[in-house]
Amino acid sequence: MKEEVLAAAKNAFAIEADAIEKSAAVLDDAQLAAAVEALAKAPRIAAAGCGHSGIACRHFAHLMCCIERPARFLSPAEAVHGGLGYLQAGDVVLLASRGGSTDELIPIADICRKKGVTVIVVTENLASPLAERADIVLAMKVTRECDRYNCQGTTSFAVTCTIFDALQSALIEYTAFQNEEFAVIHPNGAVGKRLNKKS
Repeated sequence: MKEEVLAAAKNAFAIEADAIEKSAAVLDDAQLAAAVEALAKAPRIAAAGCGHSGIACRHFAHLMCCIERPARFLSPAEAVHGGLGYLQAGDVVLLASRGGSTDELIPIADICRKKGVTVIVVTENLASPLAERADIVLAMKVTRECDRYNCQGTTSFAVTCTIFDALQSALIEYTAFQNEEFAVIHPNGAVGKRLNKKS
């Protein structure tokens, strides 16, 4: 195998680690705190994104459910065909878009604001249409994607997921969520067996 092939693989670790570090630096503490508080108080949470951002949003919805925050991924296509009926005033919608201009997400933000739903946007572009429609903006920084063409949504995905992981970690602290609660909803697998092991 050519040396540059393995070098490209190993370089991906450095690229993503650098972007995660830079994203931590640009993430505003006040906005982060506002997002944690809104998510903690919301009766329902929805997350929407397209492409890699959408896949990350599915991860986010699962993370929320794991700490007893009722959440679901909202398909951008289904959202504007009645799916937004899931959200009511006081709920939270999280929209993820690196560029902040994803066409499918803009009407979701507009409708949610009309309904009194708190809009959290995760984006790199703080002057974007989505950021302008947001109640809370969580900034991200992507130095470059991993591939040689700087085109695939690799680093973007890693950074977005890290922000979501950070939100869950903060919510565990904010809500004083206990492992015993997780054990009830996670009885299977290695984690479930460890959590539910009789002492």
